Amino acid sequence: MIELNPFVIFIAAIFTNNMILSNFLGMCSFIAVSSEIKTSLGLGQAVTFVLTFTTILNYIIYFKILVPLNLEYMRFIVFIISIAAFVQLVEMIVERYLPNLYYALGIFLPLITVNCAILGVSLFMVIREYTLLQSIGFSIGSGIGWTLAIVALAGIRQRLKKASVPKGLEGPGITIIVIGLMALAFVGFSGIVQIQ
Repeated sequence: MIELNPFVIFIAAIFTNNMILSNFLGMCSFIAVSSEIKTSLGLGQAVTFVLTFTTILNYIIYFKILVPLNLEYMRFIVFIISIAAFVQLVEMIVERYLPNLYYALGIFLPLITVNCAILGVSLFMVIREYTLLQSIGFSIGSGIGWTLAIVALAGIRQRLKKASVPKGLEGPGITIIVIGLMALAFVGFSGIVQIQ
């Protein structure tokens, strides 16, 4: 098997294997919080931060504790617990130092815990047998890709508020169509590099 450069994995995670637009992971908060650019950017930064550090934490836990003890089957539970604990820490920090962002994100900040993109990155890291550097590149790229997608959707949704949309497509209908078109646009990048 050819070992991929962490930078290649990083670029692929942003464009060709985007968590939202290629794997459709993390859709609930993606659709719900994407009505304003500022809020979307804040959530995207929080998701990127949590993705990066929980992936590093889960890599260490998995390869230094679970594998040597033959407890690989516990990875789902252990990954969820470490993600939940880390998100709780981030939530307390954001509430203390960025109260405006905390109130703008509302319920969606603690919901990062159950964002399937966060767990998905940790599981992909194990399934694809990434090294620590590859895992870091993948997690940062996935976070940036998720942020890029949610900010782009927020910008489009803000423009759509001023556009004349057919009555039957207003709200969720046009949002789903826009997400589908964005996913098709990102398919255009798939010729650059694919990671499996």
